Amino acid sequence: SLSHRHHHQLHQRHSFGFLASRMETSPIPVLTVQTTPFEDQRPGTNGLRRKTAVFEGKKNYLQNYIQSVLSSMDLRDRQGCTLVVGSDGRYFSRVATEVIVQMAAANGIGRLVIGHNGLLSTPAVSCIIRKIKALGGIILTASHNPGGPAGDFGVKFNVANGGPSPDTVMERISQVSRTLEEYAICPDLHIDLSRLGRQDFDLENKFKPFRVEIVDSVEVYLNLLRSIFDFTAIKSLLTGPDQLKIHIDAMNGVMGPYVRRILCDELGAPANSAVNCVPLEDFGGRPPEPNLTYATSLVEAMKGGGVGLGAAFDADGDRYMILGENGFFVNPSDSVAIMAANLSAVPYFRQHGLRGLARSMATSTALDRVAKALKVALYETPAGWRYFGNLMDSGRCSLCGEESFGTGSDHIREKDGLWSVLVWLSIMASKKQGVEQITREHWARLGRNYFCRFDYEDLDPRAAFYLMRDLESVISDKAFSNQKFAVGDHMYAVERADNFEYLDPVDGTVARNQVSGGSGDSWRVGV
Repeated sequence: SLSHRHHHQLHQRHSFGFLASRMETSPIPVLTVQTTPFEDQRPGTNGLRRKTAVFEGKKNYLQNYIQSVLSSMDLRDRQGCTLVVGSDGRYFSRVATEVIVQMAAANGIGRLVIGHNGLLSTPAVSCIIRKIKALGGIILTASHNPGGPAGDFGVKFNVANGGPSPDTVMERISQVSRTLEEYAICPDLHIDLSRLGRQDFDLENKFKPFRVEIVDSVEVYLNLLRSIFDFTAIKSLLTGPDQLKIHIDAMNGVMGPYVRRILCDELGAPANSAVNCVPLEDFGGRPPEPNLTYATSLVEAMKGGGVGLGAAFDADGDRYMILGENGFFVNPSDSVAIMAANLSAVPYFRQHGLRGLARSMATSTALDRVAKALKVALYETPAGWRYFGNLMDSGRCSLCGEESFGTGSDHIREKDGLWSVLVWLSIMASKKQGVEQITREHWARLGRNYFCRFDYEDLDPRAAFYLMRDLESVISDKAFSNQKFAVGDHMYAVERADNFEYLDPVDGTVARNQVSGGSGDSWRVGV
């Protein structure tokens, strides 16, 4: 049932000199829509991810969640504030963006900054939030999950530091979602995502126009990168007499415009260095997952030889994979360690110094070796980028990474795929070496950590629960320590085993079992 939202007309309406076409029409109505709550709208580490059919097909599912996000903000902060909105271009993003605009207007948000055609990479959203001091941002992405009507959709809320919601915010969103009875919306408000610039709207019972700004998706983020890297050195590497050939696969996600503009136009890589640069709603029918399983066309292109660096990005551009000549694979745990060991190649770190390193608990201890060699602090965190954000905001950490192909620094509060590739290019320009040589020299100097990740998909939750419960009872048994296992001709003894627990050195909160992060339990065994 729809009803006008009634407010006492205590104040005389003010007139504003905004778009003439708007002045000729009556103000846009703000409506209140009755709804019933959903029980499954607690966000996880990366926001709320569900099958696209759930968001598209369940009446009010998206609207309920957006209202829960908006209502989780303090009313005084919300009135007249600025939010950033962007998507990875997946199916249903345009519809969802319009709903967000209509609901933000009805809930008293003053201004939305949205990427051109609705597109913004996750690192770019973080960058813009910080640059314009927005209250937060909404990112429509399900990262590496498949797109299209049969794929997945996600809504992620980032807070004022540019990073993912902390546990306290996720809990507030969840609480609101469980008791929600109505949401506010302006269904008659329509915007043109393809037209750069300002669009102002006169709403009923509002004293200022609601403003939408459609901005260039790349510009603000590119300016930040220019301040971090030596673009001249990278351009020389990509265009000089000993030109490094690169092969970059944007996997038909949001990164196409960024790759073309930054690596090709700005840094001089030939146009044919970049493939799959047109964002598609279904990512061309493959999961936009930058790993050896799904980025097969990149792997094949690199195996032919002659190309010195290959990279692929996920749908929203915060994760990446690096390959060297002939398809030499750098695992993500090694990648962050090699970056950390060679940060002097990047002007940003020469200027700001290195304040500490951090990795998720599932990431190998290759980074720990670098921290020890550089005599800086090493923090081991649960899965979830928000834990790194706390360390960075408090000045404890400059560089961080995780085993799922995500690396970043304190330039923003998200992992950043293109930034990571530019760090690698900076190291290659500085050392005048290839990817494999840099990696092998790193192993020779600091030692090599072997690391493997395997993803189990579409598991029966009950079976997984019992398996993890039984595993905990095995590793908790005192007899498990010092137990010996034979592998081929080698005998290995268990040194220690634990169920990971994290005490946040910034705010004192404790993360146990990681259930709150939506990641399930995490165990590690040292041999």
